[in-house]
Amino acid sequence: MSLPIAAIVGIAAGGAALLVLVAVVIALWCRARARRNRTSETGSSDPSTLVEWGKGGRSSSAPERQGARQFSLEELAQATNNFSEANLVGAGSFGLVYKGLLFDGSVVAIKRRMGAPRLEFSDEVRRLSEICHRNIVTLIGYCQEGGLQMLVFEYSPNGNVCSHLYGKGSMTRLEFKQRLAIAIGAAKGLNHLHSLMPPLIHKNFKTSNVLVDENFIAKVADAGLFRLLRGHEDVGSSHGFSSSVYQDPEAHLVAQFSESSDVYSFGVFLLELITGREAASLQPAESRESLAHWLEAHFSSNELIDPRLGGGFTTEGMKEFVGLAFQCLNPSSRRRPKMRLVAAELDRILETEMSLTTIMGDGTAIITLGSQLFTS
Repeated sequence: MSLPIAAIVGIAAGGAALLVLVAVVIALWCRARARRNRTSETGSSDPSTLVEWGKGGRSSSAPERQGARQFSLEELAQATNNFSEANLVGAGSFGLVYKGLLFDGSVVAIKRRMGAPRLEFSDEVRRLSEICHRNIVTLIGYCQEGGLQMLVFEYSPNGNVCSHLYGKGSMTRLEFKQRLAIAIGAAKGLNHLHSLMPPLIHKNFKTSNVLVDENFIAKVADAGLFRLLRGHEDVGSSHGFSSSVYQDPEAHLVAQFSESSDVYSFGVFLLELITGREAASLQPAESRESLAHWLEAHFSSNELIDPRLGGGFTTEGMKEFVGLAFQCLNPSSRRRPKMRLVAAELDRILETEMSLTTIMGDGTAIITLGSQLFTS
């Protein structure tokens, strides 16, 4: 016997409602899974998952760490062949940098300076060693012996980015997409620092402080190092300010760093990726204009685009990349984007660039920039 029409309609409506409910549940599950994936990559996408760093806590997605290791002077001397000149790989604000091989086979970078043992030093190292992210150089440990203070970091075999952009004798030819990937890694590293509670401002972000590992993954170096330089004779001015081209002019004016100060420095870094030249060489020494204003007037045609890029980019991709750099360099700190937005925009540009250059081949090197970037 056939069912009444009302019953049939009721069954159909119930079935449709069930299908809608199942679809909603699946959509919510996919959304939650995507959010977890994003958080696991950055380690700090959702502030609610964070705890105060430097007090024994860490972000829920950060890898487990054993804390800062205290090395003996003998260990580090053996690792560097008694700090031989052959193992000397550079120098920075903290002192000389040596490449070392630990007894367990780990290759490390050891920063060394003169300094008497201080409890605050070891305490600060322990706090900084809690910061774990794939785009931040890991602080492994320290040593305070024999009138020396030393920091032990993971080693990045491909050195810093500036050595590949304008280093003496550099034969590296970084493609546009490689430069985008490096910028993304550095942006995610800075974003992680800014996402900590309380936020950690780098204060000395520059191209030489962006290292690349064996896979050319970018890692931000010297995060929080300013904390270890306070009160040391090599700091410079009493406020830790310098006349570096990377420094936010507004921060210098008010004698106070902020997250947006790092964003400004990141904008200078982007310009060096675009031009393949030191930012200090772009603007005449006698110029009194801000870097942003000077470049706005001079960044036209191919004048400042690194010729080594050839045609390996699209016009739109380059315009967006340059436009983002200028947003970061905005003279007003309140108008600069947050680092999480910078990282997201760089991700989007790279994704678009990958799809377009795969379909169309290399982009054109004939581009028009300059004032067109500032009309909207």
